[in-house]
Amino acid sequence: MQRFLIIVTAVVMVAAGALYSVRGPLRDAVVEQLTADMFVSARQPQQSLGPAVGSHFPGLRALHEDREIRLLDSFAGPRGTVLVASRSLVWCPYCMAELRQLQAYKADFDAAGIGLVAITYDSPAEQAAFARQHGISIPLLADVEALSFKTLGILHEDYGPGDEHYGIPHPGMIVVAPDGTVAGKLFLEGYRTRVAATEALAYAQEVLGNL
Repeated sequence: MQRFLIIVTAVVMVAAGALYSVRGPLRDAVVEQLTADMFVSARQPQQSLGPAVGSHFPGLRALHEDREIRLLDSFAGPRGTVLVASRSLVWCPYCMAELRQLQAYKADFDAAGIGLVAITYDSPAEQAAFARQHGISIPLLADVEALSFKTLGILHEDYGPGDEHYGIPHPGMIVVAPDGTVAGKLFLEGYRTRVAATEALAYAQEVLGNL
């Protein structure tokens, strides 16, 4: 009996080790399946969220690698900045897929002179872990006590203080011109669809070119 228990324990430990070693790829496979058809055109119905187009960008209170960030100046390109508000890089598959696609097109944003930066409610350590795993070089900002999302007018109203999801935003993008003016914004209805990276870049170029 004792030998049997030892064998069972050993098998369980080996199986657990195998699952641990593939948990990343398994999660990525699930994300790929869930998000296969999530990317859409920028010409979709929009929610009326975020700062008004033509207004001055109201600023942030966020952390970037433990440094407090109030403005987007240090992340801006010569033609402007796209701020991507996303829910979580820990548990939201749509947010993970969106950021990975944006990373694939980051060089195109750079070539267009447009800075790209993302903000979530995750901690800087959680963001850093995701960035290491997926080779993300897009700057990641961590909202501080939902203050940035409140200021921007995009804090999700379905979750209150004490809820595990309190602090998430309505996902979307805000395009900011070099002078701090809000040139455009994209907030789709629902969270399971996101604007494709190529569409987001074309939209940003269009609205910044109109200034």
